[in-house]
Amino acid sequence: MNIFPKSIESMEQALSAATLKQRVHSANIANVDTANYKSKKVDFQAALDTAMSNQNLSSYKTDNRHVSFSNESLVGTTRVLTNNSTQYNNNGNNVDMDLEMAELAKNQLWYNAVTERVNGKLNSLSSVINGGR
Repeated sequence: MNIFPKSIESMEQALSAATLKQRVHSANIANVDTANYKSKKVDFQAALDTAMSNQNLSSYKTDNRHVSFSNESLVGTTRVLTNNSTQYNNNGNNVDMDLEMAELAKNQLWYNAVTERVNGKLNSLSSVINGGR
């Protein structure tokens, strides 16, 4: 028996993607002066689409000859892409510090919002378990 709602699984995946995004932007900022370093970014929209579509669809089999299906294979499809198309500095580096700082702040807001929703869900569950007290 699973006492956690399915929405918590989706939020867990969103938090994992946001954590990866934080690491990637931090690495870009740390390598702002590294020669020939190419900036990276997380394909966050694909990760979000995956998290939203992962509602654990599964088949109910009434006969052993029925075909099973599920969408559990969608988990963990977050990709990190390297930007090789631009160059901002003479040393071959293409990290735009203003963009990285803005993306870091935006990602932090997203992470905080999802964390608040998870806390709300867990507080509701705690309230139910404690009989409303």
